[in-house]
Amino acid sequence: MGEIPLGAIPGHYAALLGEDRAAVIHPEGELSWGGLERATNQRARRLAELGVEADDLVTIALPNGNRFFETTFAVWKLGATPHVVSSRLPAAELQEIIAVAEPRLLIGLDPKILPDTTVLPADFTAASHDDGPMPAKVARYWKAMSSGGSTGRPKIIVDHNPAVFDPDEEDFLDMPSAGCLLNPGPLYHNAPFIMAHRGLFRGNQVVGMLRFDAAESLSLIEQHRVEWVMMVPTMMHRIWRLDAAEREAFDLSSLRIVSHVAAPMPIWLKQNWIDWLGPERVWELYGGTEGTGVTWCSGTEWLAHKGTVGKTVRGSRVRILDENGKDCPSGVMGEVYLMPEAGPGTSYHYIGAEAKVADGGWETLGDVGYVDEDGYLYLGDRRGDMIISGGANIYPAEVESTLAEHPGVDTVVAIGLPDEDMGELVHAIVQPHDDWNDKLDDAMLAEFVEERLARYKTPRSYEFVTYSLRNDAGKVRRSQLRAERIPTKA
Repeated sequence: MGEIPLGAIPGHYAALLGEDRAAVIHPEGELSWGGLERATNQRARRLAELGVEADDLVTIALPNGNRFFETTFAVWKLGATPHVVSSRLPAAELQEIIAVAEPRLLIGLDPKILPDTTVLPADFTAASHDDGPMPAKVARYWKAMSSGGSTGRPKIIVDHNPAVFDPDEEDFLDMPSAGCLLNPGPLYHNAPFIMAHRGLFRGNQVVGMLRFDAAESLSLIEQHRVEWVMMVPTMMHRIWRLDAAEREAFDLSSLRIVSHVAAPMPIWLKQNWIDWLGPERVWELYGGTEGTGVTWCSGTEWLAHKGTVGKTVRGSRVRILDENGKDCPSGVMGEVYLMPEAGPGTSYHYIGAEAKVADGGWETLGDVGYVDEDGYLYLGDRRGDMIISGGANIYPAEVESTLAEHPGVDTVVAIGLPDEDMGELVHAIVQPHDDWNDKLDDAMLAEFVEERLARYKTPRSYEFVTYSLRNDAGKVRRSQLRAERIPTKA
């Protein structure tokens, strides 16, 4: 068949699989392929009335739901590029992003927030518009995602892939065709956005969650016979912390692949999932929104190279450089640089920022790691997150992974706080499980980690919080947490 415009996907599968076959399922109900096609046409005509044209940016600030997909496909139908942000952004942050993006239109928020921008509210309808077929144009760039970046200043990451897809192309992520996927993550984040839409591009039914819940995710896998799901380690940790009898009561026999992305995966947790589901069903993806390089690693490979995130795929390459920009030998830690198959500058461009580029156009996401003699990549922490105490380098992920093994810990973030003598000391911010709120204390955790970590790596102070330390995509801004605490703890 070859490539078809993304805006033509709903109509393609309505004809191929049937008008009434469910395409998207959320708690609000099902949306069929035929229903998605008709709603997409109506919304596209409404957006065209407001001046949306080919290669415009259209900012989408909608929560997870069927309407999100009606909107993205409508944008693609017009040959425009969806620019996705959280529907819960504070007004000030949203205004900064919009000032950088300069979209033709914003969908999903109160028009009063941006008086100089054309805004449609989240509940806007196009029911009075013609739902009949309309030709789909092709946007030069298929998506644009927002990021705060390491500096905290907003930037837009514009993907250079055009808005086309070949439904018959073999999928490097082993995603099924005309099967069923679960999307447990927020669609305004890159990985959930890609995987949910890629699932639809391949004719799959996509089951979505409004907010992640461990038991509900397993129930949905059982109910809909889900074959493929991508999670973040935080989600997998919460599933693992379910009572074993509850976790194992669900029928997960349909699940061929559960993959993880976006944050470090503790070795003990990965091992438990492999022991539970089998190594052929547990996979890992590593890469950035910039698309400069990607790894895809099976559980079988991981067992042979424990701790790895895998080898680069899709023609991308990896290079480890030291502080002087020289290549590190195998096994030596340095900064991770990536190169896409088509060469420098081919996978994306920033709006509002400049890339950190080494000689030859190699780019880094800021991660630290090494490559072994077999070409497998291993990651430490981002260089800016490393804690240096008494001259020793301490990787927060190692501290966090150890504390997360304690049954009372839901989420933990390790940061370095200033110390006159040592430079920095490790401070652990802990979100306990609900039933441990009154039981978990400093002494209990100190005793737990002292048996598992070298003395210089153990936290010297603990803080207990009741709010979530990571967002729905498993991300955390250590620099922000650290800055909030330095005035009172320095």
